[in-house]
Amino acid sequence: MTDIQTSMPAWEQTRSLLCQYEPEFYELEPGGSLALHLGGEGWLLEITPDGRLICQMGMDMSDIQSLLSDGTPEDLGTDELAKQAKYYLQPAVAKARHALVKAGFEENTEMTDQYVAVTFQRPVDFRNLDEVKQAIGWCRQQFMGR
Repeated sequence: MTDIQTSMPAWEQTRSLLCQYEPEFYELEPGGSLALHLGGEGWLLEITPDGRLICQMGMDMSDIQSLLSDGTPEDLGTDELAKQAKYYLQPAVAKARHALVKAGFEENTEMTDQYVAVTFQRPVDFRNLDEVKQAIGWCRQQFMGR
């Protein structure tokens, strides 16, 4: 079995080249994934050190609780908050789903105590940086053109 780290160029080099290509990239944590905001609806593009391109939209659990409680001390459970967050996310996700799935992205929902996110991800090959750049450009076009 081949280790992904030995078969792909070093993340440091790739990260540096991607930041030169797209100066708006920022690090989510030092040496970790790069992120880029994709327009006003709240979509985020992320490139991970393990070779994934992710388009995602999410909500903080505290934000959804504020929306639902409207100043009341009602304490909703995590499951109910997550269900409501997915309800709020669905209109924006529905607009992008077809194009992303057609482009080879796989849809997932992630939930923690802090957030709920709908993610679309696909692998990218850092050995072909031009294709990675094209994929980033395609994602930007999909979301920034709205």
